[in-house]
Amino acid sequence: MSNRIRVRFLFGGLVLALVLLGCSTETTTAAKDGTGVTTATVANADPRPVVAKATSTLPVTVRGFDGVDVTVTDTSRIVAADRYGTLAQTVFGLGLGDRLVGRSTAAAFPAAKNIPDVTPGGSAMTTEAILNLNPTVILTDTSIGPKKVQDQLRAAGIAVVYFDPARTLESVVPQIDAVAQALGVPQQGKALADRTEGEIAAAGTHVPKNADPLRIAFLYMRGPAITMIAGPGSGADALIEALGAKDAGTESGLTQQFVPITSEALIAAAPDVFLMMTDGLASIGGPDGLQKIPGVAQTPAGKNKRVVDMQDSELLSFGPNTGEVLSALAGALYPQHT
Repeated sequence: MSNRIRVRFLFGGLVLALVLLGCSTETTTAAKDGTGVTTATVANADPRPVVAKATSTLPVTVRGFDGVDVTVTDTSRIVAADRYGTLAQTVFGLGLGDRLVGRSTAAAFPAAKNIPDVTPGGSAMTTEAILNLNPTVILTDTSIGPKKVQDQLRAAGIAVVYFDPARTLESVVPQIDAVAQALGVPQQGKALADRTEGEIAAAGTHVPKNADPLRIAFLYMRGPAITMIAGPGSGADALIEALGAKDAGTESGLTQQFVPITSEALIAAAPDVFLMMTDGLASIGGPDGLQKIPGVAQTPAGKNKRVVDMQDSELLSFGPNTGEVLSALAGALYPQHT
């Protein structure tokens, strides 16, 4: 976490907490004693634009994450495609949601539901489908592809701007700034970045400062065939750290972002809480199905059936709603403190 965010997060205090009054969060909590299943929910899943309708100042030339200088001359028809839906969230947050004509599957917030999905299945774009939308600018990164499609779109004369695919707490503000610059709305970008940073800081008021840190393991599940535990660099580790806790996977010695779950790995991690995506938890049969995963029942979290889940499209997006996500998760993790 950057020093700028860390200081504001830890010492934001009551004044910054008031920022969240207009974007309250909700949690469905099983018990106040830290046991049971809790679903953390933001009150409004839609990105909140900093202005009702932004106006781009063009042309602008920006250097994409791929090192290519791209000149953007028209932002009237935007396609935003990445694995986490972050870019589409940011477009809406900047006040340009009415110009978004294509989005990735992960951009599943209500305001985007009628916008064509250019990544059916979640990860692969097709050249023809995107060209049919007549985009004037495409925002993307290397978390999605295939690369040949992105190259074909650029060869067709469309401005294709690449962004950093990393999704961490430290990437939130730079990502907002970069998208705003590419779309010719730097002032809106600063306003959105400042608001987001303030909300991240305010979320820190929900985290107890003197308690022993929880050990939290992020489990990625997609049915019984895909069961993974997160380690360093997964993005979940940054989220867990921001919540005043320890990433159990990292603490247990994992060295990769995600590794297959084994009894040994879970028992070594010894998590107090499992953090999961809502659809992932449902894909294995809910809390009862989770108990059947080898090693789960032998952990403190398994013995207490302590699970915090959150909607897939929100949990690891690290977009303009990051402060709301942190606040909702803090309320779920520390019900006795809220």
